[in-house]
Amino acid sequence: MKVTVDNDRCTGHARCNAAAPDVFLLDDVGYCAIRGTIDVPAELETQAREGAAACPERAISISE
Repeated sequence: MKVTVDNDRCTGHARCNAAAPDVFLLDDVGYCAIRGTIDVPAELETQAREGAAACPERAISISE
């Protein structure tokens, strides 16, 4: 699974990190630290989906 974050849409709510702290790390000011696309290990896929669903800006997309 791949996770892509549109950093232009991220507004720093940090809900992705609250739902999936092992996937969505935050930068020093509370925005998602992922830049572009990352590969998510199988054991974190459920967390990644929950984090993406928690984003109110829909800045996170998932592809298989």
